[in-house]
Amino acid sequence: MARILVVDDEPGLREFMVEVLRDAGHDVSEAADGERALAALRDEGFHLVLTDLKMPRVSGMDLLRAAKAEQPEVEFVMLTAHGTVQTAVDAMRLGAFDYLSKPLSGPDELELVVARALERRRLGAVEERQREPDADGFVAHDPAMAPVTAALRKVAVTDATVLLLGESGTGKEVAARAVHRWSKRADGPFVAINCATMSETLLESELFGHEKGAFTGATARRRGRIELAEGGTLFLDEIGELRLDLQARLLRVLQERTFERVGGNQTLAADVRWVAATNRDLAEEMRAGTFREDLYHRLAVFPVRLPPLRERPGDVRPLAEHLLERAAHAMGRPGLTLSEEAVIALSAYGWPGNVRELSNALERAAILCDGQQIRPEHLILGMPGQAAAMSQPTTLVEAEKAAIEAALRAEDGNRERTADRLGISLRSLYDKLKKHALN
Repeated sequence: MARILVVDDEPGLREFMVEVLRDAGHDVSEAADGERALAALRDEGFHLVLTDLKMPRVSGMDLLRAAKAEQPEVEFVMLTAHGTVQTAVDAMRLGAFDYLSKPLSGPDELELVVARALERRRLGAVEERQREPDADGFVAHDPAMAPVTAALRKVAVTDATVLLLGESGTGKEVAARAVHRWSKRADGPFVAINCATMSETLLESELFGHEKGAFTGATARRRGRIELAEGGTLFLDEIGELRLDLQARLLRVLQERTFERVGGNQTLAADVRWVAATNRDLAEEMRAGTFREDLYHRLAVFPVRLPPLRERPGDVRPLAEHLLERAAHAMGRPGLTLSEEAVIALSAYGWPGNVRELSNALERAAILCDGQQIRPEHLILGMPGQAAAMSQPTTLVEAEKAAIEAALRAEDGNRERTADRLGISLRSLYDKLKKHALN
């Protein structure tokens, strides 16, 4: 069963398509214009959109561009009248799968194109799963990450609930996405909700959804994140921030695999795989009475601790390269690289903010760098009061020496392994050993 959105301002044709697709077993929603379709796409998750090209205000092309910018995995089939076939071809260049000419010849034509579009989406998801983990930012080159990766891969193929533990910024959402991508639910949606960034009232509605009239401002029924994640993975970030009454409701969902929307009495199935994350000490929270022990045991079926960046120094360089490439692409500056001196400076720093802090530092460096190579003077590390010191030559020399000494100790003096750990060539290491008078 696929979730399909049908968009057309002709009521008769729209109702025909909705009926055919529902008879074929799909979950079908409809919209009479592009504006409503865009709102539905942002509020709900769809596998496929069938949309008319010619609509007032927001055309089918406008809808395609906006949707592909935010949800590139959604497939599109365009509906075109005589004389707009070239426009439909242009839409395919923008990512639409195919087009159908109006009037439709019958239900068979519609069902065939829909089946082919959904098959392409399925094959695309398979290709996505087979990509290297680094492509999604899950970098695990350091030996400290080997048991983490092994644990995540083993649990991914099950439906067990996973609890990711670790300091803020260690990449828990990236790990959750990896679990989803390696799982049998990878063709389904990955839906995330941060329990710390929403008001208590909004969080309840976002998680469970609400019925029309459930509260002031609830002008229409809205599906919550649990419904949107049907058949896929629901990631509950910062679960330690969840208030106690919502903890009780969540516990019931985990136990019974059912829930009700806010203001509703219809019982709905919760067909999702649960992954939760927290940077809090939940044992301490339970002792303080702010986190339910029974909920903890439901969530911690398979706990995995993500080590902080300071415990995985071998990941600093590959992470930095990945994050710099992403930042440079967003700025329209492809080709930015890291100098060896910059790598040394990054390796010498302790990263209390972990991967998130590294990402911010590289984005700032990309802004400050006028050329094509990031150098130490472009790096602003630490708190604002400490930042100026990082750009002083003496401090950088000391930081470089400290980083080399630490790497030598970690590798028991082995030069080749020390160079690998620092992300530099063996020749560069010998030059730096001579420079700092290190034996």
